[in-house]
Amino acid sequence: MSTTRFLTGITTTGTPHLGNFVGSIRPSVAASLTPGVQSFYFLADYHALIKCEDPVRIQRSTLEIAASWLAAGLNPEKVTFYRQSDIPEIPELTWLLTCVTGKGVLNRAHAYKASVDKNTAAERDADDGVTAGLFMYPVLMGADILMFKAHKVPVGRDQIQHIEMARDMAASFNHLYGEHFVLPEAAIDDHVATLPGLDGRKMSKSYDNTIPLFSSREQLKKLIGGILTDSRAPGEPKEVEGSALFQIYQAFATEAETAALRQQYADGIAWGDAKQLLLERVDQVIAPMRAHYDELINNPARIETTLLAGAERARALATPFIRELRSAVGLRTLVQAGSTTKAPKATKVALPSFKQYREADGKFYFKFVAADGRLLLQSTGFDAPKDAGQAIAQLQKGGDALQALAPRLAPVEGVEAADVAAALQALAEAAAAS
Repeated sequence: MSTTRFLTGITTTGTPHLGNFVGSIRPSVAASLTPGVQSFYFLADYHALIKCEDPVRIQRSTLEIAASWLAAGLNPEKVTFYRQSDIPEIPELTWLLTCVTGKGVLNRAHAYKASVDKNTAAERDADDGVTAGLFMYPVLMGADILMFKAHKVPVGRDQIQHIEMARDMAASFNHLYGEHFVLPEAAIDDHVATLPGLDGRKMSKSYDNTIPLFSSREQLKKLIGGILTDSRAPGEPKEVEGSALFQIYQAFATEAETAALRQQYADGIAWGDAKQLLLERVDQVIAPMRAHYDELINNPARIETTLLAGAERARALATPFIRELRSAVGLRTLVQAGSTTKAPKATKVALPSFKQYREADGKFYFKFVAADGRLLLQSTGFDAPKDAGQAIAQLQKGGDALQALAPRLAPVEGVEAADVAAALQALAEAAAAS
């Protein structure tokens, strides 16, 4: 059986909450036990520096997150569990990838564009408050993924772009220096629950509406008691649709228990009684883990030992791989360079390329990107990947395809039709010569 590598990173800027447990921790721990899967889990403390300037918060968050994953059942003997900053090969790989990544690619990153749009709306300079770290974030994420040759990266739909960018980086490097990287794929699970928070919106640190995963029973009772409900009195039938109480209960209960609560809603259960049921059900799941968590959180040396052991396992893969990459780009010892008798390979000419992908709206798109990363063509959405692929094939054949497909192409500012035609011609000539 071939082994598939999964990789997941957790940014160390906050305290894990019930939404993190349901949406990430619980399914990831279950996935780590799947036969034929090799799992990598890391604490993304370099990433944390982009949005958090509080050293104490980052250190505390690292401790809390590590303790949470271990208490939830992650077995460090069966997975590679490490801290990002313990792997010096990752920032080195980040630089190697920086040198093959077009600035135009990074200009289109969602986080950067959102910052620029916010500044523009406020009539500030487009890059006001934008650090190089925020701008380069996708390259560091690419290094995290490509270092360990991950096949699958579980992400939400809002993160698909980062996986596509990592694939672009890998393809660019492989094109210039030979096949070294595995091209990763996004693993999207549409069945993973998203929990509402205390105010009914998505549970998120950004909204300050979370229920910390390992709250004490007393704190858990207080927070659940504060969940917003409507004004329907005891005895009045209540709707499960849109009820934060019901949705959280459902994420922790069996199907039979969920059906029973649904009936109690219809029968007019009092909100106080519903909150008590939720408290008991959540605490039943969390209490055994909470005891383990408290033991771990009070013994940081034990967690440190676990993370360092994980880093050792990770570096057993990263160190020889970065050595291979250094040699590939020419960062070699003079002895190694002097001893080779092979003639240097002819320099490969970078070519424009088509990239096909799926967006959060469920439709399929493609883009045509110049060798330097500039966007030349951008399609509108297609209902099926086959349709997008047929449009690409039509463009690759040349002729009057550009004109025929004009209704399915979105305008790209600053790009002339002649530039697109020349790039398509170069691609066709390279295909004919190969």
